[in-house]
Amino acid sequence: MKITVQSIHFTADQKLLDFIQKKVDKLETFFDHIISGEVYLKLENVEDEANKITEIKLLLPGNQIFAKEKCKTFEEATDLVVESLRKQIEKHKTKKSIAAEAAKKAALIAEDDDF
Repeated sequence: MKITVQSIHFTADQKLLDFIQKKVDKLETFFDHIISGEVYLKLENVEDEANKITEIKLLLPGNQIFAKEKCKTFEEATDLVVESLRKQIEKHKTKKSIAAEAAKKAALIAEDDDF
């Protein structure tokens, strides 16, 4: 999966970029039709220690999912965002399978009506 990472107001080191790539790649084990992903890393100018924001947007066929977290480290925020996206992917797959099942039933009913 192609992922673009943008770090805003700072330069991300290669170790952080590799960590993010590894975590986001794990999402493909749950759904292998992910088209691409965009990751935004932001530093917020606040007094609070939890000033690091990770946002990830994934493009799926016919859909887009998004998650955002704010933590003390980018690694922690990335972990939380990836977990949130995993849950959204599971929900997307469930909805997709329910829709496919409904379409199958509708096709069978239409086929029965022909006779």
